Amino acid sequence: MQIFGKLYDMTLRWAAHPKAPWYLGGLSFAESSFFPIPPDVMLAPMVLAKRNKAWWFATIATIASVLGGIAGYLIGWLAFDIIEPWVMQAGYGDKLELSKQWFEQWGVWVVFIAGFAPIPYKLFTISAGVLAMSFLPFVIASLIGRGARFFLVAGIIRVGGEKMETALRKYIDVLGWAVIISAVMAYLLLR
Repeated sequence: MQIFGKLYDMTLRWAAHPKAPWYLGGLSFAESSFFPIPPDVMLAPMVLAKRNKAWWFATIATIASVLGGIAGYLIGWLAFDIIEPWVMQAGYGDKLELSKQWFEQWGVWVVFIAGFAPIPYKLFTISAGVLAMSFLPFVIASLIGRGARFFLVAGIIRVGGEKMETALRKYIDVLGWAVIISAVMAYLLLR
């Protein structure tokens, strides 16, 4: 099934849109607090479309993501009682509990790792608020972790250029299915 190629083409069209930086900022903000799709899926094609703006796009993604992380923190700190039933109903209860355990064990390093790694960052921003983690270390770790991730993605795509686009186009369906299979396996292992 070649559904990822079609999604990739659609994302490339969005990336070329004049308001694409606004969409990237909105997606980055939303993903850090409540939305499931990571901004990398828009950042990479935007850098491919305009390689000279790679660092600007990474900056937009970083700042918007950290602001979204602050929103997630505030959700956890001020409104967790309201959203807790939704979190449990959505099946994130076990993951939220695991993130709390990781916070207790590793502290601020969890925010940095979650910011960089391809795991649901929103769980950690909300957990940081629920646990009333010190706000300034949370923001600094978010800024470093998210910045490292988005600048790495932008840099790889910027340097790889057309070769990267050709390879991505060729293997997009294989990569898409590999990510889904990996996510399912990680879920089953961590459950």
